[in-house]
Amino acid sequence: MDTPTPKAPKAPVDLEGFRREIEELRRELRDSLGPEDLAHLRKIERWGRTATALGLATAWMGPNPISIGGLALGRSTRWIVMHHIGHRGYDRVPGVPKNRTSKVFAMGRRRALDWLDWIVPDAWNYEHNILHHSFTGELDDPDLVERNSAWVREHPMWVRYAFFGFLTLTWRESYYSKNTLQTWMARKGEKFTEKEIWREVIRRSFLLYPAVQFGLLPLLFAPLGPLAVGSAFVNSVLADFVTNAHTFLVVGPNHSGDDVYRFADRPKDKAEWYLRQIIGSVNFNTGGDLRDYAHLFLNYQIEHHLFPDIPMRQCQAAQPRVKAICEKHGIPYLQESVFKRYAQLAAVIVGKKKMPYASDEVLGREPEASEISDWAAE
Repeated sequence: MDTPTPKAPKAPVDLEGFRREIEELRRELRDSLGPEDLAHLRKIERWGRTATALGLATAWMGPNPISIGGLALGRSTRWIVMHHIGHRGYDRVPGVPKNRTSKVFAMGRRRALDWLDWIVPDAWNYEHNILHHSFTGELDDPDLVERNSAWVREHPMWVRYAFFGFLTLTWRESYYSKNTLQTWMARKGEKFTEKEIWREVIRRSFLLYPAVQFGLLPLLFAPLGPLAVGSAFVNSVLADFVTNAHTFLVVGPNHSGDDVYRFADRPKDKAEWYLRQIIGSVNFNTGGDLRDYAHLFLNYQIEHHLFPDIPMRQCQAAQPRVKAICEKHGIPYLQESVFKRYAQLAAVIVGKKKMPYASDEVLGREPEASEISDWAAE
């Protein structure tokens, strides 16, 4: 097993000064919200609809990469849109329509229209937006990869890699669908049996999504004959594997690697909480809408964790500023190719690499137990 060699902040870090600069940047970003942010959102949505239209237009022509790629990219694009709208990223944008706010988008009957996926929107918003962002890298983080995959490392290495490949191609339905819904169901402290949980997963995910994507969608081509229906079915199924691989590639590696920190306790104050979002996250290569779209705008993971409620366009504006603040205060800012980070994720899951816990020295504090604070869930 490789020895973790993460970079640590250069002591002493002026954490209070760092906090002030981060919060000043937050204020500037919020003050600059405007019609350009809505125009940018609509552009990304148009790209996704165009991809879907191309995928549908060619779905009847036999299994083919154009249909598979178009349908897959369209589904991935809905993930982008849900991710930022669900985080209240557009709630404060002047003139935002209600159907692009967190309280309306994909809620209730709008789920089928806005974000029909294996994942239940309410469950996603609670598990990801609240718990993961409040407890990033901590034991209470429901998305702590190293802990969640511990059982895999009890098996032979070939089984570990086989599981990693399976997860890459199926993670929305095989992992996230049940995990998010189970966490959401238990939010009020109620206990449910495994049978009750699976009943809800089947009812709310495993019936609806396949019925539309693998049933209704192919039947649209019935007037063209059974071969067209079969082709559309195959293209839709393969597109879902591609969507899983695409989203897993840019989602899975965000907080894993032997150069990314885990945390054994709660932060002592907001300055430390900001610090943890940086040293517990990693960015991919950034710059330009095409590159960012290919990364589903998850290449701005550090900025997203510092400012989860800003639009995609504001993440682009924030990135060089955040990096400069980190350089000024001697705080490591990790940014690498998504493929290198995917390899890091694989190494952690199969047990070839291990994530280090951040020490008190790394966090710039005296050894002491930290208290849970209300601001962590802001």
